[in-house]
Amino acid sequence: MGESRRDGQGRRGGSRAVRGLLAGLTALLLTAGWDVAMVGQGQPTPAQGTPQGQTPPPAQGTPREGDAQTPAQGEPQTPTFRAGIDFVRVDVIVTDKQGNPITDLTEADFELLEDDKPQKVETFKMVRVTGAPAPDSEPAREIRNEFDEETEAQRDDVRIFVFMLDDYHVRLGSSMGVREPLIEFIRTQLGPLDMIGVMYPLTPISAMTLTRNHEAVIRTIQRFEGRKYDYRPRNQMEEQYSMYPAEVVERIRNEVTFSALRGLAVRLGGLREGRKAIILVSEGFSNYLPPQLRDPVASMPGFGNSARRNPLAGEGSLSEERAQLFSEVEMQTYLREVYDAANRNNTAIYTLDPRGLAVFEFGMDQPVGPGLDRTVLDSSMDTLRTLAHETDGRAIVNRNDLEGGLRQVVRDSSAYYLLGYTTSAPSDGKFHEIKVRVKRPGVQVRARRGYWALTAEESESVTASRPEVDPAVTNALAVVEGRHRARSVRTWLGVAPAENGRTRVSLVWEPVPPVPGSRTETTPAALSVMAAGRDEPYFRGRVGVGELVTANGATTPSATAKGGRLEFEADPGPLDLRYSVVGRGGESIDSDFIDASIPDFTTPQVHLSTPAVVRARNALEVRTLNADPAAVPEVGREFRRTERLLIRFATRAPGTETPTVVVRLLNRAGQPMSELPVAPLASSTTGVMQVDLPLGSLAPGDYVLEIKATAGEAGEARQLVGFRVIS
Repeated sequence: MGESRRDGQGRRGGSRAVRGLLAGLTALLLTAGWDVAMVGQGQPTPAQGTPQGQTPPPAQGTPREGDAQTPAQGEPQTPTFRAGIDFVRVDVIVTDKQGNPITDLTEADFELLEDDKPQKVETFKMVRVTGAPAPDSEPAREIRNEFDEETEAQRDDVRIFVFMLDDYHVRLGSSMGVREPLIEFIRTQLGPLDMIGVMYPLTPISAMTLTRNHEAVIRTIQRFEGRKYDYRPRNQMEEQYSMYPAEVVERIRNEVTFSALRGLAVRLGGLREGRKAIILVSEGFSNYLPPQLRDPVASMPGFGNSARRNPLAGEGSLSEERAQLFSEVEMQTYLREVYDAANRNNTAIYTLDPRGLAVFEFGMDQPVGPGLDRTVLDSSMDTLRTLAHETDGRAIVNRNDLEGGLRQVVRDSSAYYLLGYTTSAPSDGKFHEIKVRVKRPGVQVRARRGYWALTAEESESVTASRPEVDPAVTNALAVVEGRHRARSVRTWLGVAPAENGRTRVSLVWEPVPPVPGSRTETTPAALSVMAAGRDEPYFRGRVGVGELVTANGATTPSATAKGGRLEFEADPGPLDLRYSVVGRGGESIDSDFIDASIPDFTTPQVHLSTPAVVRARNALEVRTLNADPAAVPEVGREFRRTERLLIRFATRAPGTETPTVVVRLLNRAGQPMSELPVAPLASSTTGVMQVDLPLGSLAPGDYVLEIKATAGEAGEARQLVGFRVIS
């Protein structure tokens, strides 16, 4: 295993008709907000990862808006591991015949070949971890945000395991039976330093976070329910194709799972260069359905399918044999794309068949003949073996000792050698075979089989210099991504001038909406907030859903039913705001804090308040919001093309001078696209300005709104607001 610095794209193939259908589905999933890797690419979508060029922040939560008011904080960090596109890293596991790791080898004991040509080992490292902190080291750190996740994942003494619970390809009974072995594995085999995650095929990649809260993962596993061959839709996305034929829906499910695996491998590859493990709980994959299961309408089993009553339908048929052959060839193409992505990102896939010793593929309610049943069973289990073999994992299939197989997963991740070399192979886009040999006799050696090189065009694209992006633009886009990937709640912190030289501070929060395919444990009902300045407490209390709370404790109904709003006045200087998320039963769900710098609006210079974004979905809402200067700002930064944004802000300059305001729309590279009209908000008595921005003319993507206010010798103030158009 390992990751190649020559990240090739892999082979392409498969039926054009199937590709066209699945590509259309993928576009549909992306439109609805799923972060799936595009068909045949194995690369992250724009919604995955973090914007390039960011600098590591202090560990203090989600980035906040307000370039002139608050420092860039909590910005997601994108770790960079690549030392060059010609550098190749290989993980090598060396064990004895009993599977126990051998850990006393030296660099001289290894022989490394690429395409049968010896390679010079330039980096050599023995990696050995136990999952427990050393006696003289600090205890395991809690993973509170994305920055914690990325920094902790890069530690040498940390192991990473992600459970992919493939409910699309596991029967209900099998899912119930596998829960206890998985839970026992987490409780007995993993240590406090180990970072683990769990996801389903429909879980957005951005929603998959690693944690050291093992009990939270266990609670998710306890709710694992397989639904293999059960095509009843459970969410809006599945309703889109519930009336398709069963054979088409089965192919769609396969592609959704494969896309999730590819995206997960890329996600893990961005966290660290060391070994990562995906534990895929699945009964295998097949693009072939016997005639008895080819229902014209997937969600109506048996309707219109006369073969349901004939157990021997398809037995000995040449046409069925050809269909099986074509489906297997197509399946190998799909599998190759998955293990190519895993190999490029140094991720091993361990496949676990929850059935144990499987005898039949189909149940008593599916009268499939013994010949077809055995053929589909064997081919589906072979897909699990292929994924494991090609990614240097292990296939825990056709065995009742699931616990023993899971223990081997930990052994492989606990002791391995990391070798690196610079390849001299050309940028030809071809597969280059890697062989690793050990000079000691009687040992077993496992390593990945090779890598796909970049093409000449891809190499040139990787090495080509790119224009630098304004860091302020990068920070504005980081806010968009940070709120998109928030765990339990999203928050917006805004500042504006108040009376007597003070500053009005507004905190708006809303729960992160659940997404189809995710398993949420509880719903946030309130924030418990404590805000204080250098020497003065400003607020301490709760802000519930649908509430507007002020510093004196007065609570009135808020205009938003999604979350709550807090307002108080503060003196210029540092602001320490801490909050915990409270569930409906009073339990604590999450916590975070914001360190901000409150500006002094009385200084002799130009000032801009934090821009507030208000969303309008139709003309009636536009009229209503224009008449309401105190409308609740929108916390999220993802909007649809059918909506329009009202961006509000206030300016202040010394004396009676009125600043000149220019508002421009920028693309994600910071290049200007157009200048937008700005006008006073008629219903405001405090000089609030407003920009009315319809989104219908914008293509889906990330954008930045630049607001500049200038006033002669008083200088210039600048604010940037990032947002995303998703459809």
